[in-house]
Amino acid sequence: MQQPEAGDESRAIPSLCPPQANLTDGSFYTRRCITEDLSWSLVTVPHLTELCLQHIAHNFEKNPILNYLLPEHQKKVVDRLSTSLPLTVTANIVSHEEYWKRCCMERWQVCDVSNYGDSWKRMFFERHLENILKFYIPNITDPKQVLELIPLCKSYVRKLEINQFLPPLWVGQKEEGNDLSDTEDDAEIGEVYTHHYNLKDVITALPHLEELHLIYGVKSCGMNFEWSLFNFTELDCSNLAAAVKMCRNLKVFKLTQSKVDDDKIKLLARNLQHHPCLLELDLSHNLIRDHGAQALGKLISHSRLETLNLCNNQICHLGAQALAQGLAESSTLTSLNLRLNFVEDKGGEAIGHALLTNASLKSLHLGSNNLSEPTAAVFSQVLAQNTTLTSISFSCNHLGLEGGKQLLKGLANNKTLTKLDLRHAEVDQETDFLIHEIVWANQEVVRLRSLQHPTTEPL
Repeated sequence: MQQPEAGDESRAIPSLCPPQANLTDGSFYTRRCITEDLSWSLVTVPHLTELCLQHIAHNFEKNPILNYLLPEHQKKVVDRLSTSLPLTVTANIVSHEEYWKRCCMERWQVCDVSNYGDSWKRMFFERHLENILKFYIPNITDPKQVLELIPLCKSYVRKLEINQFLPPLWVGQKEEGNDLSDTEDDAEIGEVYTHHYNLKDVITALPHLEELHLIYGVKSCGMNFEWSLFNFTELDCSNLAAAVKMCRNLKVFKLTQSKVDDDKIKLLARNLQHHPCLLELDLSHNLIRDHGAQALGKLISHSRLETLNLCNNQICHLGAQALAQGLAESSTLTSLNLRLNFVEDKGGEAIGHALLTNASLKSLHLGSNNLSEPTAAVFSQVLAQNTTLTSISFSCNHLGLEGGKQLLKGLANNKTLTKLDLRHAEVDQETDFLIHEIVWANQEVVRLRSLQHPTTEPL
């Protein structure tokens, strides 16, 4: 018979020897028996409940009965589920955030859940859908890949950020040996081949979509660069305009760095008029000129827009005058960004005159617009009369010494402006200091008021 190893008392069995024998040396004799089953142990057999939960987790894909379990049992099953299970199984059954946190952490290195309403499930489905759309190749990728996902994610997607759209592959592409042209003539030649994925089916099927951020271009194209890769075509624009019009819960729409010109912005603006929910429109870094700005001027007065960003476009004084007219008629717009345009003094004066009657705008950015003393003179009147504006930027303009003095004069009795950016505006140093003192005093008043009334909006 096999003898037990020294010190192995886990399998000891009390001896059946008479007590007298045990007393001879003051201790109990013990017998040890070693089972032939090497997996045998005295560890307690798992409860039947635990065995059932293990079985449910192991066969979850075939029989997902999570909703029939008690809450404490549901958590134990979810903790055992694999993150590789098909979304058709988990999407509408598993609501536990810990499971979706594991899915996100295993897939992406950077996961800031605060950008997704602190919901890991929302983060997963938004980023998963975004990745599919970013790498969708028209005429190559199966549309079912998108359409089959929508019913699974439509209840969780609130925001989409798609920073590239791949164009379709076409047979007539240039051979690798040919020299690549670096002119935008390629864009015209390839226009017919560069229509991108139509978002209409996606956007209209997402009832909770509130934010849409789009960039029509290709990232990391390297030596395969061609201007045609960065086309936002007429068909793309027409499809997008129709889709956005039908997205009735959309609050934020951003279409940036996409070579949007006047014709395209006219179409978009027409479809956005009288939109019931749209509050923010970002069209920065595009090719919008005066005619496009005129269409946006009408949009301002025929919508609920609160924020309009037209930074880095090609808007001149005629476009600025059209925006000013819309601003004079608007009662909702609170922020207007015209940085890096060409509005000059005629445009700047028009905007200033509009602000003499406008009572909604709080923030105005006119940096880098070739403005000078005449614009400052008009805004001197604005600062003296307007009680709504809290932030103005004239940075990188040519206001000059007289322009600075005009602004200082208008600020004499102003109690609402808390930010006035005059960097590189050629304003006298002493004038700049006095203006800063007034603005700082206004900031302090607002700060003290916010301490007394915590519900007041912060600076």
